[in-house]
Amino acid sequence: MLFGRDRSMLAIRQEKERADINILKKNDPLTIIYRRLQKKALMALNTKLLGLELKNPLILSSGILGTTPGMLKLAEKGGAGAVTTKSIGVEKRDGHPNPIITEVDKGFINAVGLSNPGMEKGVEEIQRAKKTLKIPLIASIFAFSLSDFEKVARKISEAGPDLIEVNISCPNVEAEHGKPFATDPKAAGDVAKAVKKNSSVPFAIKLSPNVSDIKEIAKAVEGHADAITAINTVGPGMKIDIDARKAILANKSGGLSGPAIRPVAVKCVNDIRSVTKKPIIGTGGVTTGRDAIEMIMAGADAVGIGTGVFYRGPEVFAKAEKEMSDWLEKEKTTLEEIKGCVK
Repeated sequence: MLFGRDRSMLAIRQEKERADINILKKNDPLTIIYRRLQKKALMALNTKLLGLELKNPLILSSGILGTTPGMLKLAEKGGAGAVTTKSIGVEKRDGHPNPIITEVDKGFINAVGLSNPGMEKGVEEIQRAKKTLKIPLIASIFAFSLSDFEKVARKISEAGPDLIEVNISCPNVEAEHGKPFATDPKAAGDVAKAVKKNSSVPFAIKLSPNVSDIKEIAKAVEGHADAITAINTVGPGMKIDIDARKAILANKSGGLSGPAIRPVAVKCVNDIRSVTKKPIIGTGGVTTGRDAIEMIMAGADAVGIGTGVFYRGPEVFAKAEKEMSDWLEKEKTTLEEIKGCVK
């Protein structure tokens, strides 16, 4: 018999290459077996997140491809398991003037300034996107006060996203010192409680790494949030044009993202997993399937990809999915077996 039942996908691929599979017909036994095994391997990446069915655990992170249906569709065509909109606030914001982003070693510094269409227009775009997308849609929201978090959570829920992601890295303008909600356990917990009361949609709180102990913030929000996303950008950081003798960004400083922050993100996810059983979306510097597997080993249930889109195009999701599938096949293991395996 040419192929035993225990023949691995890797062996089939090698046989396929040796036989110059490109010239074989569709009904060739070698091709049929290979495609069957390939489909089985990719099915092993199917992921459940708060009841949502994802074909793979790779999610477009917030702030990368905006909120319009056409841009989000690019990620779906690129192989994403789910997509996240850019953060939406109560009012329309134009954001900071250009330049708003600059490349640094192994990453980017950006100060977009939360430009968004506002919640009224945001609802329209989410509803339009829901009609065209065949994968789950996550709506990101932000606010500068507790009352505005209530308003935007209530309004965006009406659009019917599959999940809401709550960005709490903005400064709390109602607080005495205006610290970001994400840096104070009580403030973070208050936001989670407010969103819970005003949203009919499950939600994840997106935490910041810019804290002394992210476990404390995670514990403060887990009683109300359905999931946790970690992390937002690191910093702020700054890059100076020494010839012009001035900061490159118009805002002078901005958040650091990209591969440079992945070790920080992995540690944060691992810390959060040590104090909660809630689902975690790990994000920060993921560009390859190996990066995603590392995040899952740290304790993530799903993995966000952001700047990876800049490095590898919208097809980064399909590329990373294949890389994950190949690694799992090589190691003869599954996502469930490796999830959270590093304590």
